[in-house]
Amino acid sequence: MSETRRLPAPVPPGGTIGILGGGQLGRMLALAAARLGLKTHIYSPPNEDAPAFQVSDAQTQAAFDGAAALTSFAEACDAVTFEWENVPVTSVEHIARTRPIFPSARTLGVTQDRLFEKRLVHSLGLKTAPFANVETATDARSAVAETGTPSILKTRRMGYDGKGQAKIRSVDDALQAFERFHAAPCIVEGFVDFAFEASVVAARGLDGSFVAYDPPENIHGDHILRQSIVPSRLTDAQMKEAKAIAKGIADALDYVGVLAVELFVMTDGALLVNEIAPRVHNSGHWTIDACLVSQFENHIRAVAGWPLGTTERHSDAVMENLIGDEAADWAALAAKGGALHLYGKSEIRPGRKMGHVTYLKSKID
Repeated sequence: MSETRRLPAPVPPGGTIGILGGGQLGRMLALAAARLGLKTHIYSPPNEDAPAFQVSDAQTQAAFDGAAALTSFAEACDAVTFEWENVPVTSVEHIARTRPIFPSARTLGVTQDRLFEKRLVHSLGLKTAPFANVETATDARSAVAETGTPSILKTRRMGYDGKGQAKIRSVDDALQAFERFHAAPCIVEGFVDFAFEASVVAARGLDGSFVAYDPPENIHGDHILRQSIVPSRLTDAQMKEAKAIAKGIADALDYVGVLAVELFVMTDGALLVNEIAPRVHNSGHWTIDACLVSQFENHIRAVAGWPLGTTERHSDAVMENLIGDEAADWAALAAKGGALHLYGKSEIRPGRKMGHVTYLKSKID
């Protein structure tokens, strides 16, 4: 029997959902759980700024590889999830011996490695940018020849918001970047001629039920998401295809929870899978204010074994991230008329996501 059938009954109101990771996604998950009458227990490494601690019922500060702490944490919860895809797979496996944890360790193992992820996507008959594996300097040379230039060298593991990535225009660029990354396993991705970027945020329940939100159009700056806009420029046919792509991936992984699939929308209308995020996603933050049931609530529902909620959108939306000292203008932002969300982080740093603002427009205006 698959791991997704290990939860014998829904976690009732008053039960506790454990969350590995104490960042802003954990914070918003905890707020969504509270709306449903569920408690949350946040597990975060020591010496980390953990804004989720501010809104949770219980907190554990311990290393992700601390076996005793993980066991105590699991025993204090009814079901467990994570807010960050770089939690060690071994930690998820350890917790799974005591409590149900979703998504599964298998899912995490695939989505933590860009090569494994792309191989999964291709096995489903879906398209990606051209790519090649790089484990040696010789591989780097052949990969550039295979994908062409310009292209991007990415570490296979870790890395987000542009970290662990280098643009390359020649074999020498690839070799130098591979050396800067300390010869960690990488992939080279060829550039593609896309019109814009989009994503689909979807949820799959313990019973295999599936729902998806309207795919937003995403605008990036310096490799960081700046805006998500709904409705996007996708046609009805493309939106249907995007949701089918997410469903195919979720079913293949026997997924439980919310996942996001980042997409390149090509100039000819084709959809290419860029990356899969096995968690709630920045491009789905607008759902808090523009939908009856947000991505965060649907993730909690799935992990707790509850029926999934509606993904219907009652308003058009533009979500804008607040990066670094942009959040210092909180008073002006609060007066501007949007829905302001600040993440409670104690230190403003360049490139750090400090909050977001969502602006709504009624669909019937």
